[in-house]
Parts: sequence; C-alpha cells; structure tokens
Amino acid sequence: MRGKLGRLIAPPRSLTASTHLIPMPSRPGLLLALLLQGLLALCAATAAVASDAAHRVEIASLPQQDGQPLALSGYWFPAASSAEAQARPAVLLLHGCGGALGRQADRLSERMQSYRTLLNQEGWHVLVLDSLSPRGERELCTQRIGSRQVTMRERRRDTLGALQWLAARPEVDPARIALLGWSNGGSTVLASTAADHEEAKAAPLKPRAAVAFYPGCEAELKRGYRAQAPLLMLLGAADDWTAAAPCEALGAHSRGQAGGAAVQFQTYTGAYHGFDAAAPVRLRREVPNGVNPGAGVHVGGNAEAWAASREAMLGFLREQLK
Repeated sequence: MRGKLGRLIAPPRSLTASTHLIPMPSRPGLLLALLLQGLLALCAATAAVASDAAHRVEIASLPQQDGQPLALSGYWFPAASSAEAQARPAVLLLHGCGGALGRQADRLSERMQSYRTLLNQEGWHVLVLDSLSPRGERELCTQRIGSRQVTMRERRRDTLGALQWLAARPEVDPARIALLGWSNGGSTVLASTAADHEEAKAAPLKPRAAVAFYPGCEAELKRGYRAQAPLLMLLGAADDWTAAAPCEALGAHSRGQAGGAAVQFQTYTGAYHGFDAAAPVRLRREVPNGVNPGAGVHVGGNAEAWAASREAMLGFLREQLK
C-alpha cells in the first residue's frame, strides 16, 4: 500500500522485506530516553481520550414508534483543517451488529477508530453514530433477526437524523456527505438510500455517495432496490454470514433500473465476513443467523482484500466527494 493509506493503517505484510533496527541509546542516556518515550506515549494516549470525550455529541433520530425522536450518541471528528472558512465533505460511519464501541464501553472500536483516522487524513469530517448504547443494547450479533428490537427501521431513522445533523453544521458541505457502513451498518446504508422507500424519499437531505462493506442484501433485493446515490459494495466471496451473491444480484438488477444511481460492487476471492481487519478467521458458533443458520459463521481478516477494499473505497469517495 502506498501514500496516506500505507502510512496510516497498512494491513500486515510479510516480514521478508528489509528490517530496520532501531539503534539503542548509550547507557548514560538510556534511562532518560526510556523516560521520555514513556511520557510521550502517555501524552498520546491522554490526548486520544480527551479528543474522544471532547467530540462526543448528541444527535436526534427521526421520530421513533412513539412519535418522539431518540437522543443518540455520536462521536464527531472534524478534519484537522476545519478552521478554514470553506465547508468540507463529511462521512457518516454506521457500525455493524457489534456496535460502535470496543471492549471498553467508553471507547470506539478499533475499526471505527482506524477508519475515522483514515478519512480525517483525506480532509473529510467524520461522524460515528452509535445506534445501540442509547437503546440499552450492547450488540445484535447473537440475536435472531426476527427477535431484534433494533431493526432496519430504527437504524434508517437514526441515519436520516444524523444526516440532518451534519447538514446543519457550518463546516460541512451538505452536498458532499457520504455514508459508510459495515455488515448490519452496510444493510443500513442500503435501507437509507432506497430511492423508493417513503422515508428515504421524503428525507430533506440525501447523501452524495454510499459505501457498504459486506451488507446483507436479500431484503432490498426482494424490494427491487433502486439507489438514491452512487453506491459501492465491497464483498467477500467466502462470506457465510451475509453472502455476496444477493448483493451481486442487487448490483446487476440495479443496472436495469431507470432513474437509479449507479451501483458498483467488488467481490474478493477467499475473503470472509469482516475481511478488513487483522484478526485471524474464526468460527463464531454463537451467531444464529447466516447462510447456514445454527452452524455459526466465519469472521476474520484477509490482508489482500483489506488493502484492495480500502483503496477501492478511497478512490470511490475521492471521486464522489471532490
């Protein structure tokens, strides 16, 4: 990987490349060097925590079943150059069934952190939306789809509310807002950009572009999905949680739809669900959904698919948000 992507969060590479050894300091300066290194690490960690806390925001969803909006948690990361008068693009990040937070309940997941940093380096604002914590949910992955309290209806309304929040900020160009989602969040991308859905159709603001990593596409395929905005889907050929085939069929079907935006997809050979990560592939038996219900699903990274998908995502967004 090259350029900003490679410098920031390059996927693991083979160690056959040349290795650079860091010279050790002389003994008199060893203690001082180690002390300074520790202080720098502490400062960096403190700054990261302070940044997360300083940018936590409250966002109103569209009215829910009771007719009232729900106050959602958001993590706002303005671009470093946001002090400029010119409004900039923004990207709304939509988490998967595991939620926006990591193992520590007050910290974003590694995936959310890495992508928001990557997108900020492009000069784009980033908003990470948390649809689960305000509803008292930790995760949806182990819940059967038919029993979930947080459905695509709730997630679509959350997304449309967040789009309005972004459009109201003076540093954001409302004509250049993109959606980016993973798995259940990828399905949310589809649900929020379905041109024929009445809530999406009535929304005062529509996204400029959308990217979905390994979404579930069966529901929107049955509804005859027509894209409201240019869409890129990034799929794993070996995915046995949200299979690639329905998404490929949706993409092919969309090409014949009059009045819809362009739908693209890329499918990566040998890649399972969650291929954009460093974690090894494992079987999650506790997940009741998937291609073979009750048999579990495979989840884990694929270095080649990870690198290729991020390049594809960045290239697509750069073109759409320019």
